Amino acid sequence: QVQLVESGGGLVQAGGTLRLSCAASGRTAATGDMGWGRQAPGKQREMVATITRGGNTNYADSVKGRFTISRDNAKNTVYLQMDSLKPEDTAVYYCYTKRRIVGNVWVDYWGQGTQVTVSS
Repeated sequence: QVQLVESGGGLVQAGGTLRLSCAASGRTAATGDMGWGRQAPGKQREMVATITRGGNTNYADSVKGRFTISRDNAKNTVYLQMDSLKPEDTAVYYCYTKRRIVGNVWVDYWGQGTQVTVSS
């Protein structure tokens, strides 16, 4: 099993910044990509950003140029720097990773989530 614990959410005004952190523990040796998803009230969860162990990143179009994902493999930690925040970024943000079970079989893990609220 892999445990993910997020921190860094909160309330911020539009245009402000927040930095989310997520520490993974447990059976992290076989984990691959890490990332962040978010879910706003009444909407489906969407993947915001992902990063491979090698540092390759991917972003949702809605956050490109404003959010930056990074990771520290030695600390099994992933970060999400969020700049120029907008009210529509308001959501619960969830940390994500996946662990290889065998061959090409992977299991997804999600954290408990941290609330981000952007006021206008």
